[in-house]
Amino acid sequence: MDFTLKIWRQKNSGEKGKFVNYKVGNVSSDSSFLEMLDVLNEELILKNEEPVAFDHDCREGICGCCSLYINGRPHGPDELITVCQLHMRKFKDGDSIVIEPWRARPFPVIKDLIVDRTAFDKILMEGGFVSVNTGNAPDAHAVPVPKQNADLAFDAAACIGCGACVAACKNASAMLFVSAKVSQFALLPQGRVEAKERVRAMVAKMDELGFGSCSNTGACEAECPKGISLTNIARINREFIKAGSA
Repeated sequence: MDFTLKIWRQKNSGEKGKFVNYKVGNVSSDSSFLEMLDVLNEELILKNEEPVAFDHDCREGICGCCSLYINGRPHGPDELITVCQLHMRKFKDGDSIVIEPWRARPFPVIKDLIVDRTAFDKILMEGGFVSVNTGNAPDAHAVPVPKQNADLAFDAAACIGCGACVAACKNASAMLFVSAKVSQFALLPQGRVEAKERVRAMVAKMDELGFGSCSNTGACEAECPKGISLTNIARINREFIKAGSA
């Protein structure tokens, strides 16, 4: 398969970037999108040209590093996957593919397709943990947790912090990410002790970092590779109201 790639190139956050066109050929339809970029970079290196900088780590859909905007969609034209799980058979031979980094002020470009997502880390540092002493691991039946709550907490904890929700949102809101991190603790007894302080601190840090407001358009849920539900946003709103009224 042959493709024309229109890739965003930018030396650093202080310089202007631009799209540069590249041709890549003889790509297997079974190759992942990142493997296709590897092929391109090998060709660029052989030509003594600077390879395209892009982020990746596990290449198993776990770490969320491979965050790219592909043809106008976070993580590309497939559902419930990250870029590393996107295969070239999702495209047609001869297609032109536009590849960009996330577009959000709190995610400044480091280089080319890599953005700085430490804003998420700063939010987590404000309350994405349980600091109270919970003692040794109890027996499974010692702390009763309704199965529905346990399942919902597990689903919320599946968030990998890739930033697709921010990239998809017209307001660059981080509400889906923050609500998932609040929900995974709010639904379990271990997290209730610090629930009020957690939601206040994480929402305040999110606003301080410049993320936009949520307007419930649902683009975040639609593009989330882990299918994090909008119901988590409803939950964080309830948690925030309860924390403010106490």
